[in-house]
Amino acid sequence: MKTYTYTEARQQLAGLLDEASRKGEVRIRRRDGQLYALQPIRPTKSPLDVPSVKTDITLDEILDFIREGREAGLPNTRLQPTKARTQPKGRTKATKVPRSRG
Repeated sequence: MKTYTYTEARQQLAGLLDEASRKGEVRIRRRDGQLYALQPIRPTKSPLDVPSVKTDITLDEILDFIREGREAGLPNTRLQPTKARTQPKGRTKATKVPRSRG
């Protein structure tokens, strides 16, 4: 990786930006010896940012499909309750004990 002087970087800034985009990083050294890295910032996309689907189905039709599936008893594996956790050995479940009045 090539290191540019501050003067070179100032004179060729547009070229350095292009090089940083291609190679990921460009280094610039000041006269006092301090070294800097010029890096492009990569845009991050959300995993929830998905393209929409073009369809002629209305919201009411979608809700009807969901109701029909539920009424037909179709399994919905995504929303099934998880298995109950077992208590570790040696521990018992707390129970409510009635208070004596007196």
